[in-house]
Amino acid sequence: MAWALKLPLADEVIESGLVQDFDASLSGIGQELGAGAYSMSDVLALPIFKQEESNLPPESDNKILPFQYVLCAATSPAVKLHDETLTYLNQGQSYEIRMLDNRKMGELPEINGKMVKSIIRVVFHDRRLQYTEHQQLEGWRWNRPGDRILDLDIPMSVGVVDPRANPTQLNTVEFLWDPSKRTSVFIQVHCISTEFTMRKHGGEKGVPFRIQIDTFKENEAGEYTEHLHSASCQIKVFKPKGADRKQKTDREKMEKRAPQEKEKYQPSYETTILTECSPWPEATYVNNSPSPGFNSTHNSFPVTEGNGSPSHQPEPVAQLADLSCHLLRRESESNQNLLPTATPQEAQQWLHRNRFSPFCRLFTNFSGADLLKLTREDVIQICGPADGIRLFNALKGRVVRPRLTIYVCQESQQAREQHQKHENGDGTNNTFFVYHAIYLEDLTAVELTEKLAQLFSISPRQISQIFKQGPTGIHVLVSDEMIQNFQDEVCFVLDTMKAETNDGYHIILK
Repeated sequence: MAWALKLPLADEVIESGLVQDFDASLSGIGQELGAGAYSMSDVLALPIFKQEESNLPPESDNKILPFQYVLCAATSPAVKLHDETLTYLNQGQSYEIRMLDNRKMGELPEINGKMVKSIIRVVFHDRRLQYTEHQQLEGWRWNRPGDRILDLDIPMSVGVVDPRANPTQLNTVEFLWDPSKRTSVFIQVHCISTEFTMRKHGGEKGVPFRIQIDTFKENEAGEYTEHLHSASCQIKVFKPKGADRKQKTDREKMEKRAPQEKEKYQPSYETTILTECSPWPEATYVNNSPSPGFNSTHNSFPVTEGNGSPSHQPEPVAQLADLSCHLLRRESESNQNLLPTATPQEAQQWLHRNRFSPFCRLFTNFSGADLLKLTREDVIQICGPADGIRLFNALKGRVVRPRLTIYVCQESQQAREQHQKHENGDGTNNTFFVYHAIYLEDLTAVELTEKLAQLFSISPRQISQIFKQGPTGIHVLVSDEMIQNFQDEVCFVLDTMKAETNDGYHIILK
């Protein structure tokens, strides 16, 4: 029995020892995790937290911005916390943007009493559409001729000075304003989000846009190029009254959600505050210099057709010859294929010559070999379907065959004498004739006149009529219908005859 009574005592001793050991282990843990040894900064220094920490703005970045822009339109309640706000707008409706001066005392004193310039633009939110923005806007311009994507409602605006809208920049407006005075600008967005969706079958989601405002101050030369501040917000544009319906639908959906789900979403604010962002890449080039995509070099040449000259005087033949040679030289340069050995600078020049200037920024560091390695799918994805196919064909040197090719030779006096001797049986015909190829696309008499004038280095106005020598030597007037019935690669010998009524010439096709 005594032995049996000792057994529980031994168990109690063992259990007591285990308890003491466990308490000691807990106390050790407490010492390791105590305030003296534990540091949150050490944990945040771990690599897993470094990436997130780099995305957070440092305390020095939390300064008050010099300007603030407030769009007077409610934000959507169906946006999750920590996501960017989304604002719905009606197509063509005027919305106020308040331009607020948030400068502290003594901040940016150089603009006190001076104007600043702000550029407002509507751009794509999706990066995929940003790469093809030029093609998307050109397609919209084609479908909506004469319309603009973004307009200023000048009568309703306050404090806006010298408002401008560049005809070549449908999505951009600019104006001057004094930060010390109350300024409100009213804008109208005329495109809707569903106009830029890939498949239009009804019920599709529209693409989001961004309203971005870039503000500049004057430099020493008096140009507004020194960047001060940029901010933007995300929007979607609906047909008239569509934004109100969408806002109501989102509000009703949120009301049906459980309280725990509602906490995951932002509340709807009456106004939209534009958040700070990087300046638009081409903001400094919008108004200070012509856009390379629309800088037509041919405008510097004198017009020589019709009555295009301001004085309505015929141009000298020598000047026309120089112009013709210049145009031919430019045409040969533009038709020159891109070589794999071309440097990035030469590749940029080739893109400019072949009317691909809008994509020069995308292909800044591409050499000739880099461009030639691009597949058809790559080029279409970067440049869009229309310009992508055109660029791919230009890179591969694919020339479109003209609708009609004719060969012409200018007949000289010596050639006439040789031809006459050959017909009379005197001697052999050893005359060497040189023919020139003329390529026609429109198949009209006007086009043929212009091509022949270019060949003779004269003005088209100096060619009175074009005749074709018919049976028994009759002269048949060349018309559009006759040219359309010419055989491809037909040969003609050209003879000229002085016109009776003016200083022009008749051309006879033999």
